[in-house]
Amino acid sequence: MRLLLVLAFLAVPVLEILVFVQVGQAIGVWPAIALLAAGSLLGSMVVRREGRKAWRKLQDAMQTGRMPEPGASGGAMTIAGGVLLAVPGFLTDIVGLLFILPFTQPLMRGLGARFLARRIEKLAGKAGGPGLGSPFGGPGTPFDVMRDQRSGSGPVIHGEVIRDEPGHPPARDSSRDLTGR
Repeated sequence: MRLLLVLAFLAVPVLEILVFVQVGQAIGVWPAIALLAAGSLLGSMVVRREGRKAWRKLQDAMQTGRMPEPGASGGAMTIAGGVLLAVPGFLTDIVGLLFILPFTQPLMRGLGARFLARRIEKLAGKAGGPGLGSPFGGPGTPFDVMRDQRSGSGPVIHGEVIRDEPGHPPARDSSRDLTGR
């Protein structure tokens, strides 16, 4: 994945220059520069507007004492699209527009969700986990490492017992696990 990112950072500027040269030959250098400037201005306006909107929502949530809305993917995608528009280049402008336009945003959201799901499954597989299932699943789960080797009785969860009963002081002996050892 790192190699892919390095190649993308190297290839994107080269492709942007090639596309700029082609567009410059087709419509002229100054109109091509004007298009790039317009895209950058549009991107900065979108980022500023969506950033203010997201900041306002966060402040409102903090003042009312509630959690911010979890479904902020639309705003995040619009901000990402604005950033891509602000970066000079026709290819990044096209991708940025795909992130911003209302009729292409669901498609891009779906592609992003599929990419993230595959990435999470791949990382869970590397960790030896059961994928997206329960961490308490069958053999091969990460919690198998924590199994008590002495008795095979299951996972050992180290912790501290706190009693809320009146007349009993809270237990502070954290040197023993929950099995009493």
